Amino acid sequence: MNYKLLFIVGFIAPLFFACDDKDNNDLLEEESVAALVSTVPANNAVVSPQTDSVVFTFDRKITVIDETKMKLNGTDVEEAIASENTLTVYLDRLDEKTEYTLILEKNSIKALPGKLNPEPFSLTFTTDALPPVEVSALVTKTPSPEAVKLYNFLKENHGKKIISGTVANVNWNTNEAEWVYHHTGKYPALNAFDYIHLYASPANWINYENTQVVEDWWNNNGIVAAMWHWNVPVGQGSNNYEFYTDKTSFDISKAVREGTYENGVIKADLEKISNNLLLLKQKNIPVIWRPLHEAAGGWFWWGAKGAQPCKELWKIMFDFFQEKGLNNLIWVWTAELNDNDWYPGDEYVDIIGRDMYNKPEARGMLQEYNALKNRFPHKIIALSECGNVAGITEQWNAGATWSWFMSWYDYERTNNLSGSAFNSEAHQHANAAYWKNAFANEKVISRGEIPSLK
Repeated sequence: MNYKLLFIVGFIAPLFFACDDKDNNDLLEEESVAALVSTVPANNAVVSPQTDSVVFTFDRKITVIDETKMKLNGTDVEEAIASENTLTVYLDRLDEKTEYTLILEKNSIKALPGKLNPEPFSLTFTTDALPPVEVSALVTKTPSPEAVKLYNFLKENHGKKIISGTVANVNWNTNEAEWVYHHTGKYPALNAFDYIHLYASPANWINYENTQVVEDWWNNNGIVAAMWHWNVPVGQGSNNYEFYTDKTSFDISKAVREGTYENGVIKADLEKISNNLLLLKQKNIPVIWRPLHEAAGGWFWWGAKGAQPCKELWKIMFDFFQEKGLNNLIWVWTAELNDNDWYPGDEYVDIIGRDMYNKPEARGMLQEYNALKNRFPHKIIALSECGNVAGITEQWNAGATWSWFMSWYDYERTNNLSGSAFNSEAHQHANAAYWKNAFANEKVISRGEIPSLK
């Protein structure tokens, strides 16, 4: 007997069968499908209408094959992202007290390795009613009747409709609003003016004491807003003025201390700006007032030394204006991310604003809106500046129900109302197509839809 041959055969045979088992296992793995393990929320759960996503967890890695085969009550979902063995499906804004069924149709996902899902997966959930949110009263003592009417209008529409808005081209005009009207046939409801050149006014090129442009906007039922790129001397005794931190040595930490040069500057400026705002009060014009914006960013001098002096300056301004009898103002704090230490306090702020640029995804806008809503549950939340962001309808459907949006100006586009650039539908921040799409949405309020608030 050839023992050597038997040994070789005996040695090879287990290897052959082992390889055969491995091939069979690989074949079984390639032919397998993903099995659903769990969902968040659970099937038949009751959820908040602010829910913006659901998560499917499977027993193996998966990938998305066809997002169009994922439907919420028959409508395509906003987006679906696979990561390892989970699938996150992002949803548009949900209605209150509504039953929803989310279906992942057959051949919409694939196991890795493995096959397409041969049968659909489904998840049913019902939305609850949102708890009522009581918006706080105006912080100004004895506010003017027009300020109360405007604030009530904002409260009544918050979460139901969104007010359209533009900012003046630099300072004291409605050029951007005129450009929107030229290309859409509708005016935005809100126009924001900027006291950026207060240090030079009155002059032959800028005079804030001439309030005709603001009066005309208000008399046509437009909402008036104002901000202040607060220019200060670049150095003591200088005749050059700047507001960017890196262009001036002006020290806010000294400005809030009595007896300093800087304190003298801000007192003089507050006297001048209050006198200009009083001119609007005398015309019974309420103003959505947004000073010291984007403070926590640090790029403006009022945010260059941290939270504490900025909060002090806000309160100095607030108290100064109260003493002046400026009861026609609605105060807006412009929040940055993670700026809790900067917030002046509920007793000094009526509305929370957020300035955002270059955010084309509605989901990103919603995340910031929700973050502010969670921090300030009793305040109106507004998109106080924007440019190159997701469409208003997309934001609204996602659940970012801002009180208003205000697109920033394109200087060359609208500086000259009779120039050739004015006729172009292009725009640096929000082109004509953006505005046409916005006004096509019944949730968007134009100036023609504003009732008399006088």
